Amino acid sequence: MASFLQRLFGGEKASKELAKDRLKLVLIHDRASLSPAMMDNLRRDLVEVISKYMDFDETTLEVQMAEQDNMTMLEVNIPVAGVKRNTGVE
Repeated sequence: MASFLQRLFGGEKASKELAKDRLKLVLIHDRASLSPAMMDNLRRDLVEVISKYMDFDETTLEVQMAEQDNMTMLEVNIPVAGVKRNTGVE
């Protein structure tokens, strides 16, 4: 009963919606021609570059592809703990 009420009032996505979201993600990755291995490499490279300038927990970094206004977008969410002031870049 509680599960039904959560779905009814938006507390949890229905299986249909989850499947739809997963399919969208697969299609977006396919259109961008990025394999899972390439996404892993991209994530690793982002961590390497960003960690030169900012302190953050690598496990909280989110990298995903999305579609907006008929464009494929790369979305990166990084909760930043602090900025490094002495990066050697002038």
